[in-house]
Amino acid sequence: MSKSARIRSRQATVPGTLAGAIGLALASASAQAQPRAGDEIVVQGRTLPAEASSDKFTAPLLDTPKSVTIVTSELLEERAATSLVEALKNVPGITFNAGEGGQPAADNLRIRGFDAGADVFVDGVRDAGSQTRDIFALEQVEVVKGPASAYAGRGAAGGTVNLVTKKPRDESFLRANVGAGSDAYLRAALDANYRFGDSAALRLNLLDHDADVPGRDGVFISHQGIAPSLAFGLGKPTRIDVGYYRFRTDDMPDYSIPYGRNADNTEPAGEPVDVDRDTFYGLLNRDFQKTSADIGTVAVEHAFPGGLTLRNTTRYGESGNAYIVTNPDDGRGNVPHGFVLRNAKSRNSETTTRANLTDVTGEAQLGGTAHSFAFGLEVGNERMRNQGYEVETLFEGRANEDLASSCSFPGAVGAPSRYSCTTLLDPDPSDPWFGTITPSDRITVAETDTRSAYAFDTVRFDDRWSLNLGLRYDDYSTRQTQTEAGVSTTLRNDADFWNYQAGLVYKPAPAGSLYVSTGTSSSPSGNTLGDGTENLSEGNADLEPERSRTYEIGTKWALLDGRLSLASAVFRTDKSNARVPIEPGRGAPQLTIGEQRIEGFEIGVVGQLSEAWQLMASYTRLDGEIVDDGPIDANEGNAFPNTPENSASLWTTYDVLPSLTIGAGATYVDMRFGDPENTVWVPSYVTYDAMVSWRVAPRMQLRLNVQNATDETYFTRPYRSHYAAIGPGRLAILSFDYEL
Repeated sequence: MSKSARIRSRQATVPGTLAGAIGLALASASAQAQPRAGDEIVVQGRTLPAEASSDKFTAPLLDTPKSVTIVTSELLEERAATSLVEALKNVPGITFNAGEGGQPAADNLRIRGFDAGADVFVDGVRDAGSQTRDIFALEQVEVVKGPASAYAGRGAAGGTVNLVTKKPRDESFLRANVGAGSDAYLRAALDANYRFGDSAALRLNLLDHDADVPGRDGVFISHQGIAPSLAFGLGKPTRIDVGYYRFRTDDMPDYSIPYGRNADNTEPAGEPVDVDRDTFYGLLNRDFQKTSADIGTVAVEHAFPGGLTLRNTTRYGESGNAYIVTNPDDGRGNVPHGFVLRNAKSRNSETTTRANLTDVTGEAQLGGTAHSFAFGLEVGNERMRNQGYEVETLFEGRANEDLASSCSFPGAVGAPSRYSCTTLLDPDPSDPWFGTITPSDRITVAETDTRSAYAFDTVRFDDRWSLNLGLRYDDYSTRQTQTEAGVSTTLRNDADFWNYQAGLVYKPAPAGSLYVSTGTSSSPSGNTLGDGTENLSEGNADLEPERSRTYEIGTKWALLDGRLSLASAVFRTDKSNARVPIEPGRGAPQLTIGEQRIEGFEIGVVGQLSEAWQLMASYTRLDGEIVDDGPIDANEGNAFPNTPENSASLWTTYDVLPSLTIGAGATYVDMRFGDPENTVWVPSYVTYDAMVSWRVAPRMQLRLNVQNATDETYFTRPYRSHYAAIGPGRLAILSFDYEL
């Protein structure tokens, strides 16, 4: 049975196991907690975003001299977001990279023009390894923009993303969501919290999600997750949290649409070719992507008399990413002749993370000034092993290597090529495939050890002036061994670096602040552990870390009696020693002599314009320039790849009636180049979303969401050559929420 048949057979049952579990839980809970006459029923709406969860923020966000955006779980529910990609479309200035060229097909993001695939954290701990993430177990998503190594350690040239997980609470509740929609969309999720004893609680989150991808013929997803957590000492001086997160995906990967070619048919050029949006060049009988994550965490917190709090977090995690995906064109010029080679790309990586974090927070009065401080130690070990696949795609009987990948050869399409060749306009994803798949004889093992110490302090001189300071030291060591045909080569990079964050804040009024700030980041060679864009190679193993520095001026205000939050900033980030090649060709030696610059402006507003009217809107302008590209001088003056000059996001809801809410939103992303040469690009786009929710009973709600309501054809991930990934088409979802 093919993967598509298996997925549809499974979908026909609805996410059956979880739906049944939810049904039993609802029935049991309803029997125990039916509202009685005279009971008070409280219906809570969306509030302003919560404060950042990290202890390294030693002042409220209103008085923190840094651009920080928080996406709440309420907002994600209203927009029917399910993935990290969908969650972050609420934050302009973030894009996602395409897989290929050494970086895996996964959640590889960019923040303010700089790669940030290795700068994703879960509850403050780096989430190493390429993954595809869901938001079912998240309380909120926190985005810090601008160089942030003082907070996060290595990398973080553009910023970081921290995923805050749902933890046990001091109350009992049960929330269930079941949704069905177009394109075989089926999703069921459960969030249950049970308090027992006088200070303990258990929380359980479950997920089952199957769907086709709208507008893509043959592309589908299948996701399952479970996240139990247990807490002791709620409301006590000592609290212990134990949590486990397990997530699995079984998807059909999609590299989408190839670019056009230049006049000489030698290089990709221009926009993706003009074909029907549902044109899919993959092979259902060959391609697959399976990702996994298993993360265990133990956190202990103790509050001492006098205001000091000690926290320790220990984590062990394993993640995996295995796939074979069709790259639609091999660079040999098939596309202008109306053909596509189903060139296979693959990966089979496993990443293990071990981490221990200890910090102390508190407040003190020293020398007539008030201090809110945090200091701590972090120790981590990450290990990645990648052994991809050898996928036979050569034409049967072709002895001439020059023709081995040419679909233009007469009679090459279909069976003669073992269905490795297809047509540009009418591929059939259900074509049989008769090649072989074997483990690759190339194995890459990378391991990174870090030892870090940091300190932060907010010094309040009076009611108007404060100084925010942060300093961090990292001792970094990474090793990479590549074995091929029995021959091993080992590379190593050892570095230590200091980073800082400093900002002066002036409060012209209690509800507002003005600030100036600066901060740095350090990106050593091998930063992404063989699982991203900054991997270790012979060309960069001996180099010092890249250094980035930002300057930012901003203001933040709590308006309308605190119901509405406004933030705006202008900024400039310089990378003064960027790694650049000193010879032509892939894998050339590099030196840290390049210069890159990003300048920009952003403004955002979130909160309540009235009791009935909610709003979240933001705009970001980015002007990225490759100032100095080294001795080759190929790209000087060009724009950053995959960095839109203008991007904006809007989401607003209005309570038409106490039980009826309507919502609408838009996302705009400017055109983006796929490569630093600025020869391939994807056009700008606007997508529109809509929502109607009806509270049919005090604890029951129906919600209709329509995503990409105008069925816009747009591209989300431009690669530097070969292809650009296309966005999903229109999707309608009807969901039912129950809470008690």
